[in-house]
Amino acid sequence: MAASFVSFFQKDKTFRARKKNFPEGTMRYDLHKRANASLHSGIDLKQVVRLPPEEDPNDWIAVHVVDFFNRINVIYGVVAEFCTENTCPTMSGGAKYEYHWCDGKTYRKPTKLPAPEYISLLMEWVETQINNEEVFPIKCGIPFPKNYMQTCRKMLTRLYRVFVHVYIHHFDKLVGIGAEPHVNTCYKHFYYFVTEFSLVDKKELEPLRQLTERICH
Repeated sequence: MAASFVSFFQKDKTFRARKKNFPEGTMRYDLHKRANASLHSGIDLKQVVRLPPEEDPNDWIAVHVVDFFNRINVIYGVVAEFCTENTCPTMSGGAKYEYHWCDGKTYRKPTKLPAPEYISLLMEWVETQINNEEVFPIKCGIPFPKNYMQTCRKMLTRLYRVFVHVYIHHFDKLVGIGAEPHVNTCYKHFYYFVTEFSLVDKKELEPLRQLTERICH
């Protein structure tokens, strides 16, 4: 299972040609390799997400934000051809949950958008935050900004919405191509991590509550 999980996320199925990597030789690159080694070894995911002894929680969170960004981009890439303005005219998670886009610039007020457009803007926004060294400093010794945790919470909350949309509207496609076990593993990893560090509000997790109860407890 571990080997197939790894190979699934190495496939070229990204929604857009975007993948963030840490420079080799940096502390975060080492943390990234350690985190992935633990994940792929089949260790209990609840244990995998815990902060390693003597590590900076900000660095640990940064590594996981980037990793989740890469993985969720792959997951959406698997179903992107089925997610169109016609099939998904709104960014939603069923009839009860609908997400509107607001970036404070082009979209100054929450705006209703088709799911593929919303997700494209979401991924571009997260990628911009990750590549901004004022938000994610690369060099050791440079402090994280005061609003770092707030920004990470916003990124992870928005990325979670991609899980919501994919599971609720495109689950049949995941099953059809045999991707369900891989996506479930990634979801569990994400869920355990954000709850371990209180990074996503409980109300945001509500759309997938039944799924979570089934596979995460």
